[in-house]
Amino acid sequence: MSYKSRSPVRPKKHLGQHFLKDPEIAKRIAQTLKGDNYDILIEVGPGTGLLTTHLLPLKKNLILFEIDPDSVRYLKKWLSEIDPDDKNTQSSVNIFEENFLRSDLQHITNNKPFGIIGNFPYNISTQIVFKMLENRHLVPEFAGMFQKEVAERICEREGSKKYGILSVLVQAFYKAEFLFTVPPDAFIPPPKVESAVLRLTRKTECSEALFFKVVKTGFNQRRKTLRNSLKSLQLPKNITEDAIFDRRPEQLSVAEFIALTVKIEDDTI
Repeated sequence: MSYKSRSPVRPKKHLGQHFLKDPEIAKRIAQTLKGDNYDILIEVGPGTGLLTTHLLPLKKNLILFEIDPDSVRYLKKWLSEIDPDDKNTQSSVNIFEENFLRSDLQHITNNKPFGIIGNFPYNISTQIVFKMLENRHLVPEFAGMFQKEVAERICEREGSKKYGILSVLVQAFYKAEFLFTVPPDAFIPPPKVESAVLRLTRKTECSEALFFKVVKTGFNQRRKTLRNSLKSLQLPKNITEDAIFDRRPEQLSVAEFIALTVKIEDDTI
């Protein structure tokens, strides 16, 4: 198995492409996966395949989502040249030349569990996370590269200005780990910001639809107390008299949001 460091594919600005060029970082990203409880692994935006190289030995059924035709052609040619008897590449690989965000992942994976990984295009990285959340019942593990600020927001705890809707919704369902930072010179072309790798591991779920509604409604007016920001939910007075409603949404931990959701659900059924 080999990876050609010099690729004829050029990064495209309109696709938010910054190709990772450091093989050691690619290896570290691949190694963040524990790989338990699933046989299908989706890589979003493989580009020129540097991360893919280190995913092949994991012996998963690899699904590559790539919308850049140049990258797709390059990947197909590169993969076709790999020795099928190479024991380090015993993974099946399917390339989908389509938009990951618009794809029916349940249909593609036949409703089987799958992991998600990638050096995610920064212009759609948050949307990728929300796509994952929509399919969370099938996604036990998620890992990859983000703009550092976004990775910090996902992993942030209560009381910080970076703590918000994304932090709460992700951490309600996943254990979020900020693993390591990556400098701009690890990419072609170098981005203007630092990057970071994180890992999400699924937890036991709480009540869903109401939880999302409480979190989003609260953070839409994050400077107000919950008593005011959740007025549109028309909660009974006996609930809103609780002391937790004197606090602002950014002051609540994920566990407290879950407990609040349970309280609202129990008292309004």
